[in-house]
Amino acid sequence: MADHSSNRDTDSGFDHGSSQPRLYNPYKDLQVPYRNFQLPTSPEFLFDEEARRQRRSWGENLTFYTGCGYLAGAVGGASTGFVSGVKSFESGDTMKLRINRILNSSGHSGRLWGNRLGVIGLLYAGLESGFEAVRDTDDVWNCVAAGLGTGALYRAARGVRSAAVAGAIGGVVVGMAVTGKQMLKRYVPI
Repeated sequence: MADHSSNRDTDSGFDHGSSQPRLYNPYKDLQVPYRNFQLPTSPEFLFDEEARRQRRSWGENLTFYTGCGYLAGAVGGASTGFVSGVKSFESGDTMKLRINRILNSSGHSGRLWGNRLGVIGLLYAGLESGFEAVRDTDDVWNCVAAGLGTGALYRAARGVRSAAVAGAIGGVVVGMAVTGKQMLKRYVPI
């Protein structure tokens, strides 16, 4: 029989901040002789260039910004829909009808705002990754240019003036967000 006197924390695969290798035991609960396999404690990369990168890939970036935009838009839209549903109550409504109004209004507004902000996130992530690939640098100007381009592309169907205004707003908003993030990193110890 095998020796079962190993530590339970390392047997379960949890690494509690120690420099010990993580052990994996596929036969832990079986009554067969086994050996522990050592698993790496750091991420593994196929190429050295991937290990040196300090940011998300373009696919991860695309998924992150689109998902966050959709989620934020859906929650914000559902909240505004809830308020408009409550405001549309009439004196003779039953509780069932009031709940139906709230649900319909929240679902409609959440869907609209979620789709809008999801598309904005998709455009921003694509433009940011594109600017990074073209310029071959990762700096603040890629973010600001992506914000400017996102605003302009999102409002392009409404005319040149609307696209220019939305592009300027997008560039300023992203510039303020990046500046705020840098100030937060610098002055707030996290």
